[in-house]
Amino acid sequence: MEINFKHINSIRVRYSETDKMGYCYYGNYASFLEVGRVEALRSLGVSYRSLEENGVMMPVLEFSIKYFLPAKYDDLLFVHTTITKVEGTRIYFDYEIFNEADKKLIFAQTTLVFVSASTMKPIPAPKEFLDLFKNENK
Repeated sequence: MEINFKHINSIRVRYSETDKMGYCYYGNYASFLEVGRVEALRSLGVSYRSLEENGVMMPVLEFSIKYFLPAKYDDLLFVHTTITKVEGTRIYFDYEIFNEADKKLIFAQTTLVFVSASTMKPIPAPKEFLDLFKNENK
């Protein structure tokens, strides 16, 4: 199912996330993307917690990122998260992070898999989850 659901949230780069030069450490961007995913789903009315309470886990299967410019200490970042599709047992996300000057810092993509918490095996996306996007696409 093609989706194209978009959400934007902001994150400020903390001192502890920077290196000696004041640049945001490259590994922290994965955490920023996780915040984007969580908040995008929350804006649809579903939380990771509720999925887990219903026996559904969502581990990351694939992660790719391209860096254009560094984020720096105290920069306010805008994480643009797009859920592009849900297909079988997988959900696909695209991300762009911009700074306050509207300069693109990164482009990234992740693929997550719906997994049964009891068997740790892939499962189809829950119907209730898919219904959220049907309502959103109307």
